[in-house]
Amino acid sequence: MNPHFETDRLKAGLRERAVRGGAVTILSQLARSGLQMASMIVLARFLLPQDFGLITMVTAITGFVAIFMDLGLSMATVQRPEISHVQLSTLFWVNAALGAGVMLVTAAAAPAIAWFYGEPRLALIALTLSGAFLVSGLAVQHQALLRRHTRFGVLAGIEIAAVAAGATIAVGSAWSGAGYWALVFMQLAIAAATTAGAWLMCRWCPGLPAAGVGLRSMLAFGGNLTGFNLVNYLARHLDDILIGRVWGAQSLGLYDVAYRMLLLPIQQINAPVAAVAIPILSRITDAPARYRHAYLRILEKIAILAMPGVAFMVASSDWLVAIVLGPRWTEAGTIFAFLGIAAFTQFISNTTGWLFITQARTRDMFRWALIGETIAGLAILIGLPWGAVGVAAVYGLTETLIRAPLLYWYVGRKGPVRTLDIYRAVAPAAVASLCALLVVFGIRSWVEIPSPHVGLAVSFSLTAGVVLAVLSALPSGRLALRDFKDSLELLKPR
Repeated sequence: MNPHFETDRLKAGLRERAVRGGAVTILSQLARSGLQMASMIVLARFLLPQDFGLITMVTAITGFVAIFMDLGLSMATVQRPEISHVQLSTLFWVNAALGAGVMLVTAAAAPAIAWFYGEPRLALIALTLSGAFLVSGLAVQHQALLRRHTRFGVLAGIEIAAVAAGATIAVGSAWSGAGYWALVFMQLAIAAATTAGAWLMCRWCPGLPAAGVGLRSMLAFGGNLTGFNLVNYLARHLDDILIGRVWGAQSLGLYDVAYRMLLLPIQQINAPVAAVAIPILSRITDAPARYRHAYLRILEKIAILAMPGVAFMVASSDWLVAIVLGPRWTEAGTIFAFLGIAAFTQFISNTTGWLFITQARTRDMFRWALIGETIAGLAILIGLPWGAVGVAAVYGLTETLIRAPLLYWYVGRKGPVRTLDIYRAVAPAAVASLCALLVVFGIRSWVEIPSPHVGLAVSFSLTAGVVLAVLSALPSGRLALRDFKDSLELLKPR
């Protein structure tokens, strides 16, 4: 059988493959995020909040059109038990045509984007960025094939190289006085480098497309997933669109950079683990007990890593912004803290997508999007009169107290993983993180911290100490730490 399409061998040594794959992707994500953070720190010194706001105005709208470039077909390639060369070739040409179509639509919409925001500079920005969609459409199925075969190290190398290329070009352009165009050049460079890397490392060459090759089920799967992505995107970027429209590029720049700072640690965990978890879980859907056990173990480890990190960032938001971005970005600290409230549950909510996808429940996923993102959109509208800070505050509280609990109930109605399973898996980390947050806030109210650098060191030490102490005191916490240690043992060379 063609090695590009055979996957039975992946079922052997599943746990070790998952742990090693997760370690590789998390380490690569750390490297990638480190590059992104370093470039953001440098660019924040060369550029103004308004420069970031201009690019976000464009990408908030063009990103919606870009969803049609994939149509969920890359995930269909990963999830499908069997796929043939002619099927994959047909999908490749579908994605290539969609990429070209998205480029043309974006170019045609450029004047309308400038008119909507009342900012003439946006037309040329949108026109220039449209070229990235054509290039990216040529890499969709090559990346999906690498992910299907759990070649996470290769994917990691491609992503790191692409981000490094984009950061280098952006910083060089900003240093030479290119202004907001440095951010445009960065996106174009990342798209080109990613496509080149995918073709170089995945030696599969597409053939001619064909009709009647059994794509109907894959298109239905991708269609429901695309419906979810469309609704999710509209709700998640409604804040960018409305803040830019009502409050202007300055406020949007502060909001966008604060949001991206928060996304970096989320992406360091969720994105790489999802890249491992979805292919692994897709291979064991026929074993419900094994599937449930695998998902909950991954979820437990995400909670242990993520929730304490969020507690640390929320308690230290003003210090983080002062050190990372500088004095011109002080207002972003409050926005960052309120958005951090949503991050407590965001890590967990993101993993529910794995359950929908691997269980082929994309129709349920789409239906949830209509419910959940309506709630998120209303929260944004309620907070808008108070500016970027108001949007962040209402959104953060609504996400944690209303939307996330509803999502856990909805996804747990069917399948091997139930709602109570999710709460039990994250409970030890949640309790430990909330205790750490209260301790850090208490120390800040009683003790005067001399500088942001000292404050970060104190906050980090207290958070780590309290979390370990609480986890060690709880029976379920001790079991979670022991299992975490056992998983790390699998990373040792044999």
